[in-house]
Amino acid sequence: MAIQMGLIIGLSAWGGTKLDAYYKNEKPILTVVLCLSGIFISLYLILKDFIQPKK
Repeated sequence: MAIQMGLIIGLSAWGGTKLDAYYKNEKPILTVVLCLSGIFISLYLILKDFIQPKK
């Protein structure tokens, strides 16, 4: 689970920096937005796994 969470956050941060460089943004707006999105997505996936009953 930790690897999955790290990959999601890391890839979203990497993608954000690439998009900021591509669009030549002065402030890292897309990096921040994608990092926060990655954090929320990874937390959702982790909590979904904990809440679901194991079969």
